Amino acid sequence: MKDRQLRDGKIVRSEEPLNLESPFENLDGFITPTARFYVRTHFPVPKIDKDEWRLSILGEVEKPFDISFDELSKLETRTLPVTLECAGNNREFLEPKVKGVQWALGAVGNANWTGVSLSILLERAGLKSSAREIIFEGADAGELEEAKAPRGKVTFARSIPLEKAQDVLLAYRMNDVDLPPLHGFPLRAIVPGWYAMASIKWLTRIVVTDRSFNGYYQTLDYAFWKNGELAPLREMQTKAQIARPANGETVPANSNVRVHGAAWTSGEISKVEVSVDGGSTWKEAKLLGESKPNAWRLWEYNWQTPKAGSATLIARAFDSRGETQPVERDWDRGTYMINQLLPINVAIE
Repeated sequence: MKDRQLRDGKIVRSEEPLNLESPFENLDGFITPTARFYVRTHFPVPKIDKDEWRLSILGEVEKPFDISFDELSKLETRTLPVTLECAGNNREFLEPKVKGVQWALGAVGNANWTGVSLSILLERAGLKSSAREIIFEGADAGELEEAKAPRGKVTFARSIPLEKAQDVLLAYRMNDVDLPPLHGFPLRAIVPGWYAMASIKWLTRIVVTDRSFNGYYQTLDYAFWKNGELAPLREMQTKAQIARPANGETVPANSNVRVHGAAWTSGEISKVEVSVDGGSTWKEAKLLGESKPNAWRLWEYNWQTPKAGSATLIARAFDSRGETQPVERDWDRGTYMINQLLPINVAIE
């Protein structure tokens, strides 16, 4: 493993904006500790006074309203384990190299999120019959240097279709503590099963619209080619990643070596297979813990290593819908949704 600049145990991918990756080889439990959870920002982290903050619900609703943090925290709560993955996770492995944050394996994590169901606020507001999409707007904003970006300050915002609203959690706690500033304090959306760009941090406005949202981060960025048209990124693709042995690691010969990692999808993982010969043959791994929707599944495989030499390890996941991972990269996905099989090369001594 090559030298890496670290901050608080995470890999620094950029300073401004701040992007920190969690070393995936440190995976050791179902819940990712908050201090080890990856950090993804597009602009400077907003400084928000919880007592002054308000969340606005407006647009195609009968009774638009604002709600304070104190009022919000008194509503019925629920806690969900949800895996969030940056849509550009694994970008470092693409050849030829592409633009964007060069994430390796660790722009993903699984946390317990506590908050209020979006549906509670929508019910209070009363949706009009014209309601079609729901836009989440964060307090993070800034000017973009991209040629195709609009001029002036751009707010980070994304939308979901109305039918997805029932799944969304408005979270103000992460792993049983108040949401940290780097993860969206005081409130963020959690959109289970979707890439993390939809789980807007530093949430300030929820706008119900009667048409498709065409914001910058919905159409020009975080979009891909689908049937000849640009479509917004949504569901996480099925994927398994090997945590250990890590790429370039040396393992003992003639020994039992634990190969382990995590797998996730937009539904539930049904099976993980491991190859220790570059994909020529496959063996089923053991799934650990209980299956929980929209949360990753840990797995392990006991590998009897041969005599000294080298080996190429690959893991692949299958989900409850029968989906699995492609062997080759689909370049219509641009720099996102990277889930093709990823070889891990190890030495045996």
